[in-house]
Amino acid sequence: MTGPPGTDLLRDLAPRLLGVLVRRGHDFATAEDACQDALLEAHTRWTDELPDDPLAWLVTVASRKVIDAQRSQAARRRREETVALEPGPGCTEHADDTLLLLFLCCHPSLSPASAVALTLRAVGGLTTREIAEAFLVPEATMAQRISRAKRTVAGQRFSSPADIAVVLRVLYLIFNEGYAGRIDLAAEAIRLTRLLVLESDEPEVAGLLALMLLHDARRAARRDETGALVPLDEQDRGRWDEDRIVEGVGILQEALAKGRRGEYQIQAAIAALHDDARSADETDWPQVLSWYDELVELTANPLAALSRAVALGEVDGPLVALRALEALDEPLAGHHRLDAVRAHLLERAGRHDEAAALYRRAASRTTSVAERDHLTKRAARVRSR
Repeated sequence: MTGPPGTDLLRDLAPRLLGVLVRRGHDFATAEDACQDALLEAHTRWTDELPDDPLAWLVTVASRKVIDAQRSQAARRRREETVALEPGPGCTEHADDTLLLLFLCCHPSLSPASAVALTLRAVGGLTTREIAEAFLVPEATMAQRISRAKRTVAGQRFSSPADIAVVLRVLYLIFNEGYAGRIDLAAEAIRLTRLLVLESDEPEVAGLLALMLLHDARRAARRDETGALVPLDEQDRGRWDEDRIVEGVGILQEALAKGRRGEYQIQAAIAALHDDARSADETDWPQVLSWYDELVELTANPLAALSRAVALGEVDGPLVALRALEALDEPLAGHHRLDAVRAHLLERAGRHDEAAALYRRAASRTTSVAERDHLTKRAARVRSR
């Protein structure tokens, strides 16, 4: 640990402190300002040793900061209940304040992009600059996005029912952004999902954590020494993280045992089958296809149906899979992934010229530089045949 005693502890306590203040009825912006002031004071005063109850200490200081701010701004009305200033049982009675804050940051009135940004700022503790760098946007743009999100949730109370499906979607969006930019958002998404698992017995929460771990286990093999993307069937599986795979499979098995399957559990089951295969040729494609059948039936998601077509091609051949893709021409019109999958199936069917043309079109439609480069190389390789 570097810095004064409790430097790392403050990062863990910050979202809980903010959650306490918001739960007590303070508006989001005022609570965040008071939280930051209290953390700064802790950095200054915790030079030799920690207080007996660090969170209670922070709550006391932050509560005083709120009252000072209200007085200085000549608030038009005073609170009906005065916040107690001395540490006591009420300071730490809600261990799930971080999760309550997470649900507030994922309020249904926020767009997915705003919910992700606000979650990373308030719950993840990242700076606006770090979030901007992770999403490759100017800091001023991200600051405006976060400010608008704060105004949107201002006045929202924790008494309102929260939709856990929205929270899981936001966490998965954060995870999927984790392989771009300087900040390790994938690790942050896993950390936040672990918090949610500790407080929820909903199998889909565990399913999402398992899915993240099983995907993240392949991280070291996803790119080659030049930084180029390496497709799953060409990855060096010796570089996969076996400990993460074992943990992910264990969490998934416990979730599936509850008998309430959801899309994240099913996706995790598919990921587990890929991770379990010692080589691409040993993948249990019939079982993968069976899980995709269930996922498509459950979600009616055209992207899930697109992934199912890949599995179908491995089981029944590329021509059968190409016919199945015809049903996706309308819902996925113009989507680069539809072109890429069709190109892959045409390549397997030996129709190389058609495949190369579709790889090039897919490359022109994607917004990911890494994906564009991969598809362009794929087109050139097929064309050379």
